[in-house]
Amino acid sequence: MSIEDEFAQAQDRVKTLPAPPANDKLLELYSLFKQAKDGDVQGKRPGMMNIKGRAKYDAWAGRKGTSKDDAMGAYVALVDSLVG
Repeated sequence: MSIEDEFAQAQDRVKTLPAPPANDKLLELYSLFKQAKDGDVQGKRPGMMNIKGRAKYDAWAGRKGTSKDDAMGAYVALVDSLVG
């Protein structure tokens, strides 16, 4: 199975988690997903009043330079650990 197929399956499985993951895991999932789909972070960092947007931007920016395949693999591994 290709990494793209595993990534797609992981996206489906994450929607069926019995409870939402902790915020740090949600940010990790978000940043890996965005890095896999869109590559390095784009646009301006949100302002101080946009706390959620800023946290998401910073998490994604922390993945800068990570390849698409590496981000997909890390996303799949993280979902596997959350599913148990």
